[in-house]
Amino acid sequence: MGVNTQQIEQSVRDDGLVAIVRGDFSLDDLQTVAEALLEGGVRLLELTLNSRGALTGIERLGARFSGELVVGAGTVRTAQDARRALGAGARFLVAPNLDLETVAVARDHDTLLLPGVFTATEAQTAHAAGCRLVKLFPADALGPNYLRALRAPLADIGFVPTGGVDPETIGAFHAAGAVAFGIGSYLVRKVPFTPQEREALRGRASALRAALTQARGGA
Repeated sequence: MGVNTQQIEQSVRDDGLVAIVRGDFSLDDLQTVAEALLEGGVRLLELTLNSRGALTGIERLGARFSGELVVGAGTVRTAQDARRALGAGARFLVAPNLDLETVAVARDHDTLLLPGVFTATEAQTAHAAGCRLVKLFPADALGPNYLRALRAPLADIGFVPTGGVDPETIGAFHAAGAVAFGIGSYLVRKVPFTPQEREALRGRASALRAALTQARGGA
């Protein structure tokens, strides 16, 4: 594992919240989304490749918020997807699935990849391929108790639950052993991005940050 992979992994572990942005947002709206997230205390943003203009969005946000926001690519299902995202400047990659060719591309480019897993076999396969963090997806299907059961024999793997995580559930997932969280529809919603929605987004981000801080034993 290279230096860049280690640094981004540590950022994910320390920050704990990865905002998932999926949908047809204009570049101006994406910038506003990023600003609201930062104001709410969320500093990791995953722009999914099945969003309109995703590659341009990753490039623009990465340049505009360099040093403030870590911008990655989501829905990276294939090695080709990974190469496209890396070409746009993605700092990390997230997948809904485990594809070993994609893992190899990420490793060759010293880039953190969080592959999507659901079973102990998938998690161990990802770990053996060099993935120290994995995306548990869909996490809400079986909930925190399932994560706790997975971690019993797989305690050296960092699980990042994605799906159904909000301020009400984040504490239970944290107690079950989650190291970080992917936050999708609770946070960034597919609605017209009005000034009111911008403020609502900032509020949701702040609520998540406060809930995670409390779960981690902070003030």
